[in-house]
Amino acid sequence: MWHYLDGGRDTVCGRANREALDTMPLRPRPLTDVRGGHTRIELFGETLGHPLLLAPIAYQRLQHPDGECASAMAAAAQDGQMVVSTLASQPLEQIARAAEKPLWFQLYWQGDRERTARLLDRALAAGYRCVVFTVDAPIKLAASPLPADVRAVNIDAPAGRQLQPGQSEVFDGWMGDAPGWDDLAWLRARTPVPLLIKGVLHAADAARAVNLGCDGVVVSNHGGRVLDCAPPALSCLTAVITVVGNDVPVLFDSGIDSGSDALRALTLGARAVLVGRPYLWGLAAGGALGVAHVVRLLRDELEMSMALCGCATLADISADRCG
Repeated sequence: MWHYLDGGRDTVCGRANREALDTMPLRPRPLTDVRGGHTRIELFGETLGHPLLLAPIAYQRLQHPDGECASAMAAAAQDGQMVVSTLASQPLEQIARAAEKPLWFQLYWQGDRERTARLLDRALAAGYRCVVFTVDAPIKLAASPLPADVRAVNIDAPAGRQLQPGQSEVFDGWMGDAPGWDDLAWLRARTPVPLLIKGVLHAADAARAVNLGCDGVVVSNHGGRVLDCAPPALSCLTAVITVVGNDVPVLFDSGIDSGSDALRALTLGARAVLVGRPYLWGLAAGGALGVAHVVRLLRDELEMSMALCGCATLADISADRCG
């Protein structure tokens, strides 16, 4: 369980994520009056107390028996938001009830439009208010055996394709079930709530997704877990923001371990960040209280970093002020 949770940090890509954040300085701006400051943010019609979203992570009952329900409760208690994984280990409806507020849903393509539509409709019926379509890991299953009582309870296991002689297991099997641009256009037309695309590193891909109607972009390399030679996500953030424009919220994911990390991404123009492993460490240590404690620590670190950089609100953050 520990290796699954910590996996990706010691890969080439995982180390690059950490190095990119560590080598980006923040410039102190003393003597600035920051009284009355706050970290509130308006995001897709929702007011949150801070820009630290809980990233979608699978099988959270590996870390604690209360699983995703505990994380959802903590996010709500800290006036934040959680993106619930397609591979959650508890029913979507149960997680939504635990939060007592509308959550976001992270959608993996289910191999075809019919199965994907069924999962999407189920999330919408449970009240999920945004859909985050993850495209950088077409097939994402557990890399190691799971305990008998932990599984992705909201989906059916993929059957797999029958390959013909001479066909490739990768190109015709694994990627044969992956979504394409036409599927993204179909999903946009099928989704009545804000739709974000997650796993974009190339500016041209971000522009194409926005042109197809996506409401937001999440710059992410999946925390270093997929393509080990991918660039650090932070190095791709500015180009994506430039090409999609200021009217399209761009969120940042991959490597956020502290409030100062979050400020670095916000300084480059990210509207909010997704936090992954740190909140699962809290979940493993203390269930819902552990997750809430981690979020509170990150919020405190973000506020302190902002104050030291002379920023009273998120609107004050810029490369000119903090970089």
